[in-house]
Amino acid sequence: MDGALIEETFELAAELCEDLTPLVYARLFARHPDMEALFCMDPDQQVRGEMLSQVIRAMLDFVGNRQYGANLILSESMNHEGYGVSPAVFGTFFGVVAETLRDVLGQAWTPGIAGAWRELLEALEACVVDPTRS
Repeated sequence: MDGALIEETFELAAELCEDLTPLVYARLFARHPDMEALFCMDPDQQVRGEMLSQVIRAMLDFVGNRQYGANLILSESMNHEGYGVSPAVFGTFFGVVAETLRDVLGQAWTPGIAGAWRELLEALEACVVDPTRS
């Protein structure tokens, strides 16, 4: 997978969008309305922002030198089960991030970027579903 393209995607998005948090979580809640209740104590979206920041850092590590990303993703998947979020639903968050980035980038979302994200999402799904494959 092309980590440079993944990193470039986040850089382009940062130039085009001041804060991805409301966009990402609006998409997540549209797809999984029951998830919104888990954030009832987060009216200013600080928790969501921190969670998204951790996900982005983990994804960048996952496509980079893999010092901690895979382990963080796996441990957070298990942690979220305690909140009633299944690994399958937890794993959809990465796709929600990718779809949001695609919408923010618009025409800048190239076939190369799409391919890099497809590979990353497949690898992340494997990490959540079968950690021995990551």
